[in-house]
Amino acid sequence: MFNATAIDDLARRLADLVPPGAREASDDLASNFRDALRAGLRKLDLVTREEFDVQRSVLLRTREKVEALEARVDELEGKPGGTP
Repeated sequence: MFNATAIDDLARRLADLVPPGAREASDDLASNFRDALRAGLRKLDLVTREEFDVQRSVLLRTREKVEALEARVDELEGKPGGTP
């Protein structure tokens, strides 16, 4: 679900922000940052773009059906705005 290269890149950039005196622990920090980022992202309730697009399509089809049914109910009840 998550782009591993982007997480690794972000972890490396965070490790690069560490003061020069602590640079010897840079690899450990990058690994810890990477693990913390992955753990944090796993806790989020995220979906892939593909899952989002599928649900969006389902929602659009459902909306069209509801609108058609509302028009049909209006027509059967004789309300204005219904299709003849």
